[in-house]
Amino acid sequence: MNFFYFLFIFILIIINEITAQELRCNVQVYSQQIQTSNRHIFETMQKDLYEFVNNRKWSDHSFSYDERIECSIIINLTEQVSTSTYKGTLQIQSVRPIFNTNYNSPLINFKDNDIQFDYIEYQQMDFNENTFTSNLTSLLAFYVYLILGYDYDSFGLMDGTYFFQKAEKIVQNAQNAKEPGWKAFEGHKNRYWLINDLLNPKFAPVREFIYNYHRLALDIMWEKQAEARQKIIESIELLQKVYREKPRNIMMPLQMIFDAKSDEFVQIFSEGYAEEKARVFNILKEIDPSNISKYQKIVSENK
Repeated sequence: MNFFYFLFIFILIIINEITAQELRCNVQVYSQQIQTSNRHIFETMQKDLYEFVNNRKWSDHSFSYDERIECSIIINLTEQVSTSTYKGTLQIQSVRPIFNTNYNSPLINFKDNDIQFDYIEYQQMDFNENTFTSNLTSLLAFYVYLILGYDYDSFGLMDGTYFFQKAEKIVQNAQNAKEPGWKAFEGHKNRYWLINDLLNPKFAPVREFIYNYHRLALDIMWEKQAEARQKIIESIELLQKVYREKPRNIMMPLQMIFDAKSDEFVQIFSEGYAEEKARVFNILKEIDPSNISKYQKIVSENK
């Protein structure tokens, strides 16, 4: 009897390894700014959002349990417009494990400052990638595909295209939505322009950076630090190329890199030589002047 019991447990483990979803996503809903007597609804909302993101298969690819992408989705509700309609912000973060280390490199740190959605407690959360059914599930699916696209780009050159195209399809389906963030004319910093730029060939060097920086540099840093730093500088020069060509005045994919990587740039080059410190500092102060106080630390001490 013990044999069959352990065999059953073993089979369950194998099945879980084969069918595990793509994400290990922490979902948080903050509602302190909402005045209501029914606080339980936000607990239910958080649970529903967690299950929607984590229990759904977002691709036909096989992930083992340990291969799932670590990420977070944080929704901060700032206004209750009606009984079931809420406004707020949504922030996504994801990390990527670096080969042969215990280090997770920040891949995305992005905040959507203008979200609005309807939510009714205990109502099923429906999503169809071929049609717009709910702004809430469309928002979540859009950012899930964004997380997947960036992760795949970091392991294979332009390998995230499939997922970015899925996100683009969500944007196309949402063109008649009453909620903001999906349309070109609503501003130059929204979901429409973000996915448009990621799939625009003029921004291809940004995606090339994602691959070169992680796969060709960070993944070898454990054994070839000097070579990895040189490759990182070359990767940052790809960002400089986009910055100088300026495909658009507001370049969201470029800013997303700085939001995720500025601290890491400083950390990496604190161990560099004077020449490479000066080189990377001069590039970063040009293309990301808002973080110049951070980058100043790169050249404050020379090796």
